[in-house]
Amino acid sequence: MIKRFVLVLVLFGAPSFAPPPAAAKDITGTALDAGTFTIFLAAVKAANLGDLLASEGPLTLFAPTDDAFAKLPRGAIQDMLRPENREKTRALLMHHIVAGRVVARDFLGKRMEAAMADGTLVLIDATKIVMVGDARLVKADIPADNGIIHVIDTILMPKK
Repeated sequence: MIKRFVLVLVLFGAPSFAPPPAAAKDITGTALDAGTFTIFLAAVKAANLGDLLASEGPLTLFAPTDDAFAKLPRGAIQDMLRPENREKTRALLMHHIVAGRVVARDFLGKRMEAAMADGTLVLIDATKIVMVGDARLVKADIPADNGIIHVIDTILMPKK
């Protein structure tokens, strides 16, 4: 059984769990330093969520990469960043945040639901490859002063 699990991780790409260096910045600063979340951070600014991600926390952020945003239909990113769409963008981003610190060991090998900051639940299925809703976890446990970041490859869309 263990060999099959390892084989699945090799075939699909295992998330990285290497212990990173100690955190020295809040979630926003940590994401900025990573360099792969520029669209997410632009959306954070457009939605006026910078104060939340800089708050004391702890918070857990399931952060979609720029490549995840590139999967959106043409024009969706520009629409998201318009001032008149601030509340929609805010709702979408809140669907990526959990109040509290959730580290990989909390969900590895399990199926569980995470309560997102928008009041909805997202399934985390880590029984084979780690899926957060429809997104695959590609890197886990990036520390920040006020929480932790998990990198995902797809934007989490709230169910209506």
